[in-house]
Amino acid sequence: MSETIYPMLINGRKVTGEQTIAVENPSTGQMLAQVTEADDRIIQESLTAAQQGFQAWSRTSPGTRKKVILAYADLLEQNRERLINLLRAETGKPQDNAEYDFGMLTTCLRYFVEEFERLDQPVLHDPDGRFLHYMLRQPLGVAVGFLAWNFPLLNIGYKLGPVLASGCSAIIKPSTLTPLASLEVAYLAKEAGIPDGVINVITSSNHQVTKALLQSEIPSLVTMIGSTQAGLEVMEGACTSIKHFSVELGGNAPVVVYPDADVCDAANKIVDLKFANTGQVCVSPNRCFVHESVYEEFLECASERAETVKMGPMITDKARHQVLDKVNAAVKDGAKIVCGGKAVEGNGYFMQPTILKNVSRTMKLSCEEIFGPVLPVISYNDQEDEIALANDTEYGLAAYVFTSNLSIGLRAARDIQAGSVCINEPHYSVQLPHGGLKQSGIGKDCSRYSLQEYLTLKRVSVLIED
Repeated sequence: MSETIYPMLINGRKVTGEQTIAVENPSTGQMLAQVTEADDRIIQESLTAAQQGFQAWSRTSPGTRKKVILAYADLLEQNRERLINLLRAETGKPQDNAEYDFGMLTTCLRYFVEEFERLDQPVLHDPDGRFLHYMLRQPLGVAVGFLAWNFPLLNIGYKLGPVLASGCSAIIKPSTLTPLASLEVAYLAKEAGIPDGVINVITSSNHQVTKALLQSEIPSLVTMIGSTQAGLEVMEGACTSIKHFSVELGGNAPVVVYPDADVCDAANKIVDLKFANTGQVCVSPNRCFVHESVYEEFLECASERAETVKMGPMITDKARHQVLDKVNAAVKDGAKIVCGGKAVEGNGYFMQPTILKNVSRTMKLSCEEIFGPVLPVISYNDQEDEIALANDTEYGLAAYVFTSNLSIGLRAARDIQAGSVCINEPHYSVQLPHGGLKQSGIGKDCSRYSLQEYLTLKRVSVLIED
């Protein structure tokens, strides 16, 4: 298996570079396969292909596009088992997580093609009655997408869904940590009838090479899912011409558990979300503020729930060490381990689900995105402003509030600075907008608001009476 080389897809052709990149199975630490490194020539080929693909796809009627996209989704479903097995091998995901990851890809394809049919192109009032004014939405152009490794197929669905439905084309660069299933998804596009050049997927770990994608005047939109630092670098590199941006970046999600909450219910839901995908989720709870009157009850319920958790590995040994270093630093500064706190011995990059108490707000663990299976639980009292505590971060992607008081919940939703605030249960779905405030990004994934980012908004005025 390790000798298998997965080529890139450009203009409907499989293309290989001269150098290779190893892809590991994080469950074993062994090499799974290889992808090839894009060079300057391949980058330019992908830009030309995407430009030509856009010209063809944008002129294709919406009805024809719909038939092709739905056929593509059906073809992916026919290859479901093979793609999920490959996804599990490159990510280490448990079966249920991998099925969710894959399912979101086909869900996105079907959702956005239906959402396109619901687009509004309103007629605008003319005070003199001389003109007919209306709004016209048209495909924006070529989109360049840099994607994260944690949900490879969900992430590509977030981008391909609106790209295909709107009539745009794309150059996608999946993470070289988990590129295999994404490449297989791209290979199937041609078989489904998607024109050459509409979907192009490259692999590269060389930022100097891929910077040419950003600096080119061909892309109209640059979109990415990744860290805030990476987002800043991508946006800075792309500012050689006017482009649109849609970037979902880092998070430091707060949880606020009020004393009137159903404490064990809150603990169970937070633990389930925290340790989903081994904590490697952008909206994962990162700072859990629990009122002092229910603090011990919350810890007891959370630790009991954590004992039932089944997790896959972390993505790399380096990532595992970084998370363990944060845990050890917090313990050195006075935090105490409620459960977990160690690497799991044996093959792969596994780590115990970890809960910490007596965590302070100034610890590194509280100030930075953890991106691992660690839940810091912080006590607060009536003299402290819990909303200010939640907002005490440069990030603003997601937040969670648990209370039985409607007024408290609505006030928290209003005042917490985050792109999404969930009251009493975390909830995400393709029809709900997903994106951040502050340093967590701009623009939206999912929902009609995402689709609108791939479309122009043109005003047309027609003289009807001199």
